[in-house]
Amino acid sequence: MQTAPDYNNPKLILETADLEPSHVVWRSPSNLAIVKYWGKHGNQLPRNPSLSLTLETAFTMTRLDYKAKESADTNIDLQLFFHDERNEAFEERVKKYFSGLTDIFPFLRQISMSINTVNSFPHSSGIASSASAMSALALCLCSLEHELFNTLEDDAAFDQKASYIARLGSGSASRSIFPGMSVWGQTSEVEGSSDYFAVPFEDKVHANFKGMRDDILIVHSGTKSVSSSAGHSLMEANPFAEPRYQQANRNMMNLVSAVQKGDWETFGKIAEQEALTLHALMMSSSNGYLLMKPNSIKIMEMVREYRKETGHQVYFSLDAGPNVHLLYPEEIIHEVRSFVEDQLAPLCEERYYIEDYMGEGPVQQ
Repeated sequence: MQTAPDYNNPKLILETADLEPSHVVWRSPSNLAIVKYWGKHGNQLPRNPSLSLTLETAFTMTRLDYKAKESADTNIDLQLFFHDERNEAFEERVKKYFSGLTDIFPFLRQISMSINTVNSFPHSSGIASSASAMSALALCLCSLEHELFNTLEDDAAFDQKASYIARLGSGSASRSIFPGMSVWGQTSEVEGSSDYFAVPFEDKVHANFKGMRDDILIVHSGTKSVSSSAGHSLMEANPFAEPRYQQANRNMMNLVSAVQKGDWETFGKIAEQEALTLHALMMSSSNGYLLMKPNSIKIMEMVREYRKETGHQVYFSLDAGPNVHLLYPEEIIHEVRSFVEDQLAPLCEERYYIEDYMGEGPVQQ
């Protein structure tokens, strides 16, 4: 049984009379899980480990302005703006999230906050917008602690705490803290892995995967019909849950080996199987639901046919939504982009796709 880190710190109390208004800004990426996390327990703990690809051009930019609170109440005082418009639904979610963090960051009760956040990609459409959004918020909070109390000077300690805090907002957000690839969930395959925070895996990635491309084909940019949180909860009664967790652990073992060896074929087969399994679990839940669109299926069929015809290592993945991720080595970008432009883009919403790739992780602005 793992022991959770104890980040509760009652000493993080401000002398508000001395607090000058200021701000912190972080840009944090989305990520694509290759082995999927689907099903959780306890306080945002995963039923199985996952390994993800950190993206670069799909990101959230978040600015947190703060000043001393004028009132003496202990409520969380914040306003949240999404693309310059007040978003009360997300604001309430963040208030609840921050309220759950006051033992870790007690100073949150002493300040007034204004949060401005923007996405570089469609939100709530199955491209892990909660991962980028919640990781950006977690990074802002850890930076805020460091600036106000001169803590978290060690980069590794900063990243681990940020990953832990991000996880409490969205499980997948724990993985967005790290560049390249990261692993969340305890597994014997990765030393130091934990259910409580993600760990970096970039230094284990074979050169064959460096610069990996991920073209995100936007089949539908609208808000998906069932949230990921609701989907996770349905796993509790899913008749295939236990076999799925066993499958995920097997795939994790094989994927870790493939990534270290530079084995694109094994990597791609696992990516596709995991994507299809994820959607099969949604469909087989009580009140099962379908997030793929007809063009999602058409694109996947065309990718497999293209791979068969050309021999190129091109594979698909999906998150909990209809949009298809196209994964392939950087050295065949010109051939694959021609395929995307000529055959796949017409199946996308207004021919829209995002040219993304394995990224460098979050950046403080």
